[in-house]
Amino acid sequence: MTYLGAGLLGAASIHDFTVGSIQGKTVALSEYQGKIALVVNVASRCGLTPQYKALEALYRQYKDRGFVVLGFPANNFKNQEPGTNEEIQQFCTRTYDVTFPMFSKISVAGEDKAPLYQYLTQTGGEIPWNFTKFLVGRDGKVIARFEPKTTPDSPEVAAAIEKALAQ
Repeated sequence: MTYLGAGLLGAASIHDFTVGSIQGKTVALSEYQGKIALVVNVASRCGLTPQYKALEALYRQYKDRGFVVLGFPANNFKNQEPGTNEEIQQFCTRTYDVTFPMFSKISVAGEDKAPLYQYLTQTGGEIPWNFTKFLVGRDGKVIARFEPKTTPDSPEVAAAIEKALAQ
């Protein structure tokens, strides 16, 4: 799916948003302009949490070709991400050796949904669970969406990343 026009909040792409890093720094997503990004809402206490391993493998496999995984911890689903940013970072590093960029815990659903996720979900509907994945092109616009049970190492995800990197 792709988004047309300026969209929500006057945003034309994810590059129009500023977010907090998990270390507390302000990050303009325009820093990722020109890269293919997989934006994922993550959680540490979910049955799908082992997807971190495949997300990190994707990042390591494709990062030298202009690909990045952007992880956004969220506690919207059954309290599966209750920790602080520091606790989340420690868990991800210790358990899955995560090196891809992680951001401050945000809300991806409900009345307090972060502006980035308001933009991402304006077409395609609400986030149903942890580990929903948005593949974003070099221009910052969504190319594809993968639901939580579609694993990062699935042929479908790999094919979409390869296609995006080839363009």
